[in-house]
Amino acid sequence: MNHKQNSVILPKVRHVVIDWDQLELHPRITAAVKKANLKSAKEVLSVSGPDLQRLTALSRSDVQQLQAAAAATSRRNPPVPALLLYCGQSPRLSLACPVLDGLLRGGLPLGGVTELAGQSGAGKSQLALQLCLSVQYPLQHGGLDSGAVYICTEDTFPIRRLQQLISQQVNLRADLPQSLINSIKFTDNIYIEHTADLGALQACVTQRVPLLLARGVARLLVVDSVAALFRSEFQADDWLERTQHLRAFAGALHRLSHDYATAILCINQVTDVIDGSGSAHNSLGLVNAKVLPALGIAWANQVMVRLMMQRLQGTVAMGNQSSAPRRLEVVFAPHLPRAERICGVWREGVRGITHMMDT
Repeated sequence: MNHKQNSVILPKVRHVVIDWDQLELHPRITAAVKKANLKSAKEVLSVSGPDLQRLTALSRSDVQQLQAAAAATSRRNPPVPALLLYCGQSPRLSLACPVLDGLLRGGLPLGGVTELAGQSGAGKSQLALQLCLSVQYPLQHGGLDSGAVYICTEDTFPIRRLQQLISQQVNLRADLPQSLINSIKFTDNIYIEHTADLGALQACVTQRVPLLLARGVARLLVVDSVAALFRSEFQADDWLERTQHLRAFAGALHRLSHDYATAILCINQVTDVIDGSGSAHNSLGLVNAKVLPALGIAWANQVMVRLMMQRLQGTVAMGNQSSAPRRLEVVFAPHLPRAERICGVWREGVRGITHMMDT
């Protein structure tokens, strides 16, 4: 028998000797590894699977078990999802509702862009205003102990509704001491911008907003809405120029989010689905949808979390209040499963509904 044909030259590397008997391996595998004089995980992982089979005379499945065990000894920490590895264990911005926070596993992430799309009257701006108040609470109560920047691109800022939400905070946040709620000057910590064109919008997110974030006075940015200016300033034939401006705008948002650990919420309009475009809207994460978020795939590729809010038929009651039910749905996110919750818009804000009762 010619042993030279089966010989494999191991790389000369520094290694830590492993006691193979301490690993959860079949005795047959352990004996073969010792016989082949493999003393470290690095030696095992530096050799291909077929070479390991020739060295140890083990089967392919045995070699795979050996490689898995060797890899486990080399890994200092357990595996972590890529998003958590990139963002770290950073806090989330609570939606001020346990039901909705449960849907998002704690609230809005601080890395990347979150989109909230839906038809007019679905409750998108209501939820955005609620977040502008939630962000001002201390970290231990789901906030970020900071303020918010609210950019309006189409309608005037809903100041009356904001004042109503502020007056109802004791009801929405009944779990918190009233003294804490009364101590926060909510209106002083919301910075409102109105932009009439794309130039003003880009200047806002690249010049004025970074100053506020750098000073630490804001850690939430709301754009309401992202589609309005891009739809009004470009014709159908200008799709290439629109895409370039859209990517520049999205790039600025991503930089703000990652440089200042800021939650970014972009409210988006929707467009009707044309019959026969099923494959197109499936690629955006929506199945059997009658509407799609505006701005197409160019914008969808810039979004980390896509949420959809829809107003449903009927009426639900809570105490002496009634509301049309809404569906808040996670369309796609790297850290969330596809799921949804039913909620309503009440005097105190947007709250999830655990038991629906039509009225």
